[in-house]
Amino acid sequence: MGKYSKEDIIRLVEENDIKFIRLQFSDIFGSLKNVSITDRQLNRILENGCMFDGSSIEGFVRIEESDMILKPQLDSFNIFPWRPQQGKVARLICDVYRPDNIPFEGDPRNVLKKVIDEAKSLGYTMNVGPECEFFLFHTDDKGQPTTIAQDNGGYFDLAPTDMGENARRDMTLVLEQMGFEIETSHHEVAPGQNEIDFKYADALTTADNIMTFKLIVKTIAQRHGLYATFMPKPTFAVSGSGMHINISLFKDGKNAFVDEKDKNGLSKIAYNFIGGIMENILGMIAITNPLVNSYKRLVSGYEAPVYIAWSNKNRSPLIRVPASKNYEKRIEVRCPDPSANPYLVLACLLKAGLKGIKENIEAPKSIEKNIFDMSAKDREQENIKCLPKDLREAISEMKKSSLVRDVLGEHIFNKYIEAKTLEWNEYVKQVHQWEIDKYLKKY
Repeated sequence: MGKYSKEDIIRLVEENDIKFIRLQFSDIFGSLKNVSITDRQLNRILENGCMFDGSSIEGFVRIEESDMILKPQLDSFNIFPWRPQQGKVARLICDVYRPDNIPFEGDPRNVLKKVIDEAKSLGYTMNVGPECEFFLFHTDDKGQPTTIAQDNGGYFDLAPTDMGENARRDMTLVLEQMGFEIETSHHEVAPGQNEIDFKYADALTTADNIMTFKLIVKTIAQRHGLYATFMPKPTFAVSGSGMHINISLFKDGKNAFVDEKDKNGLSKIAYNFIGGIMENILGMIAITNPLVNSYKRLVSGYEAPVYIAWSNKNRSPLIRVPASKNYEKRIEVRCPDPSANPYLVLACLLKAGLKGIKENIEAPKSIEKNIFDMSAKDREQENIKCLPKDLREAISEMKKSSLVRDVLGEHIFNKYIEAKTLEWNEYVKQVHQWEIDKYLKKY
């Protein structure tokens, strides 16, 4: 039974003096889009959906096949608490359909729903808890973002060193008003870097929540005269922002990752899930780390993973098993960053994990020492491979991945590779400041 019916939403809109409703959806790169309607149009939209031009959305369709329909998901209804109290604004998250009432193959939310259905057919539900990091920067006189951090704080610092405390507090309060259960919020390692963690939920709800989280963080930062960015590595020589993904798998109401007799407390299902992700991670990296800039974060020395390995103890590998009570047993995938499309990230991780279970893929032995301190020879003996060093390598690996092609479907797979190839080609043609500083006076 859903939380809201059509009649509930119409009543809530009337009772709360809501005048505008944003119909939200995502493009294939995770950018939040919306079409706004007035309260007078709500009944019609809830009944028939909202027609829009998909040709203007990056990665969607060509002009000659542009008509698309937004179908609101009733349980996603929420009121924006930062908007005016008279003439309030609410939102509904939407799925995208073709005019013939078929789910649009270019809608990332539909991609995730398909993999969730596959998991359900096997009796599994994936719960996900993300850890979203972001930077708060000053803006210039024109209101444009700079890369000047609003503080010089470090990990777990507090005011007055942590000057982001007030903004984080207001973000937390607004998130709670929007239905989030906030577990922790704190200053991160780098100056101006912050993290707010919210409680896990099923995969689809979590992906929706990440999209909403980004919107709220950016909105409240702006109200504090700051700019919030989820760019992975906006400044040199400091830690970048990650979006660690904590995953648990449930079956028949029980955590399927738990085996109390195992030395690590992990079940065979958990080991297979880890094995599936590790075997397929190379093809997924262009999804989990989608920007040229993403690979400036995935370098040695800043705790971000560089090597394909898993561990119970240290934070250098790709996958970590955090210390927890048995019923809370989970794995943490550490490579994704917050610029990624959460629908596609979770779809790929779930698909890879299910593949591991279905094909009985064995996880390699865990690496319990700091991989960054190991020699190249030691890593070779342990058969520890590297993640791609740049977006070009990641695209090349994605092209070879039958799993990612299957998850995304031909439409998104081809559009994504095309766009990311153009992005890389544009990047390599640029003359960067490092080159000016290095070569201009020397040659």
